[in-house]
Amino acid sequence: MRKFTKLIAPALVAALGLTAVAPAIAEAAPYHHNGGRQQAARHYDIRSDINGLRANIDRAAARRTISQREASGLRRDVADIQRLYGQYSRGGLSAQETRTLGNRVNKVYVALRMERHDYDRRRG
Repeated sequence: MRKFTKLIAPALVAALGLTAVAPAIAEAAPYHHNGGRQQAARHYDIRSDINGLRANIDRAAARRTISQREASGLRRDVADIQRLYGQYSRGGLSAQETRTLGNRVNKVYVALRMERHDYDRRRG
């Protein structure tokens, strides 16, 4: 029993510690490059940005901080981004495509912010 506690128990604890750390290390890696194309992590970020933008527009329309006309125009912009994302993502996203999508999402976020604060109930 004494041999077990001195030799085998520390080895067992070390092995269990490594198996607990390995998934965390793998998860911390943001993405893998594949010939200039970014993989799943960036796809998830762009998709979540688009879905979050759509939810923010719906929330603002439900709270009546923007009019339905303003909301429909912003939804159309989001649909255009979604369509572009579909075209780009077929072969994976390049850095330029990722930048383009990110810029378009940011422009719609800015437009939503401006529509919330203009109080004129019309687009633009």
